[in-house]
Amino acid sequence: MQPVSAFNRDGKNKAQSSAFSRDVQIPPLGLAGTLKHPAGARALVIFAHGSGSSRFSPRNVQVAEALNRRRIATLLFDLLLPEEEGDRRNVFDIRLLGGRLIDAVRWIIEEPDVGTLPVGLFGASTGAAAALVAASLLGDHVGAVVSRGGRPDLAGGMLPQVKAPTLLIVGGADTGVIELNQWALERLGGEKSIEIVPGATHLFPEPGALEAVIELAAGWFERHLAAETDHPTTGNRHSRDAGQ
Repeated sequence: MQPVSAFNRDGKNKAQSSAFSRDVQIPPLGLAGTLKHPAGARALVIFAHGSGSSRFSPRNVQVAEALNRRRIATLLFDLLLPEEEGDRRNVFDIRLLGGRLIDAVRWIIEEPDVGTLPVGLFGASTGAAAALVAASLLGDHVGAVVSRGGRPDLAGGMLPQVKAPTLLIVGGADTGVIELNQWALERLGGEKSIEIVPGATHLFPEPGALEAVIELAAGWFERHLAAETDHPTTGNRHSRDAGQ
């Protein structure tokens, strides 16, 4: 793995830290991804990008880098193969996308350098619905979920089965999507919360909007994932039969 610089602007420690980055291929299809593992990582978050995006989404990359500075490892990967991306139906095939996330979780818990870390999911747009579908089927293997400008309503009947603590982040000016998130919030089965970022539209391009998303998401993952390694309990909840 190649070391990359990560300057800690988010935590109390202002010293420069390092993360190790490697390109990966998620089996069984060989989906391309990038795994970043900061020194002393306390948890790992897998990203599910939205429609028309990829693992290179600048917004998800910015969120991931902020998590790395807080000692949270990240995996960004393409949910679709190159030959699948041209078919718009695949972008909205939540069952397909959710299955790809499940494959990623199954793979990550077999990796010796990160396999014991608590796992969270971060989804944007349709990727949020895929994250919730995956969480509903993986049970305790997913410790927390965050949705950014997501369509959690597309998870439909799987919402009551989601037991992982879930945070829905929506822009205050994202008309229509707020109502869809509120509808989904009522149906989620576990701990849940919704946060409205004032004045933000769907992609959070406004000054300070994405920074607000980062603070909310990082706080949620630190509370529900990092606390497990900061205050470990006996046993490892990552058995080798994830999703079976």
